[in-house]
Amino acid sequence: MEKFEKPQIICHIEKSVNYSLFDSKWIPCSAKFVVMGSRPRGSGIIQIYEISNGELNLLKDIERSQPIKCGTFKASSLKDRYLATGDFQGKLNIYNLEDPSIPIYSVNAHNEIINSIDGIAGQSIGYGAPELVTGSRDGSVKVWDPRLKGRPVAVMKPKEGEAHRDCWSVTFGNSYNSEERVVAAGYDNGDVKMFDLKKMGVLWESNLKNGVCSIEFDRKDIPMNKLVATTLESKLYLFDLKTQHPKKGFAYLIEKAHNSTVWLVKHLPQNREIFVTCGGGGNLCLWKYNYPEKRKIVDADGLDQGVIGNLILLQNSTVSSQPVSSLDWSPDKQGLAVCTAFDQCLRVIITTKLNTY
Repeated sequence: MEKFEKPQIICHIEKSVNYSLFDSKWIPCSAKFVVMGSRPRGSGIIQIYEISNGELNLLKDIERSQPIKCGTFKASSLKDRYLATGDFQGKLNIYNLEDPSIPIYSVNAHNEIINSIDGIAGQSIGYGAPELVTGSRDGSVKVWDPRLKGRPVAVMKPKEGEAHRDCWSVTFGNSYNSEERVVAAGYDNGDVKMFDLKKMGVLWESNLKNGVCSIEFDRKDIPMNKLVATTLESKLYLFDLKTQHPKKGFAYLIEKAHNSTVWLVKHLPQNREIFVTCGGGGNLCLWKYNYPEKRKIVDADGLDQGVIGNLILLQNSTVSSQPVSSLDWSPDKQGLAVCTAFDQCLRVIITTKLNTY
């Protein structure tokens, strides 16, 4: 009986496609989602699907000259719902999906592939300007305001003469008023860096010993609370960001999961203590974080030091024979998600019983 009291991860719809899938995102306030990827002939593709009566209907098939690696709606309003994408040539494009033939904004953002993109302040979440952040193989992280044509508002890159590392993942956080904003980035050598966009400096950095595949704050629009980073060699790191010790930094825990690369972390929009990780073996792990009784203590030197809680594995379910490359929770329906994998399948997934946590 206990097995059925846990949340169940159910594959609701599965669809095979004839191209490589890299990313998927729900279109806010709708039963539609977009998937992005690369055709065998080397061109890019964006497809829009709608869920209707338990089936997927293909609404649009958009071909682009370059394979598309990543996309986000998060720098666009719920009225516009513009899709921002990063491609293999380092180009950042923004599309109006009503008429996606020509991008409404386009910039040569990087010299090499854009691995990761995130947006903020569009969906009435957070404050301040609508901004996008891109991370690239060229080693740089750039912040863009779509209202400014052609130039980034901030650039974080290695100093002249320093070796550049491949940036695999970027994310926004700490956007709880119109001044504060933070970007976190993870790199192929295990570096994690947190940039304060208000002070234009590095707020914190660490090295996790293995390449950082994915990084995400539990919420973008609150004072920094938690950050999860996932790595090669089957580890995930959870940092409590409430208290930063001058020497020890943030309190954190390490969890071994998936027995393979942990490709991705995604927090549930309706409950920041629950998140899913996606593994190289095609499985999904659903986690819940429990806070400690006290979130900080005073150390021997009289300095505040953070205290870490613990993680519980709620469910572990295999959905694919290949690595799961992307997953996006529906912002509107709790437990509904779309994910893509390297087996050229897109899947709509339902996770039950999340409202009981």
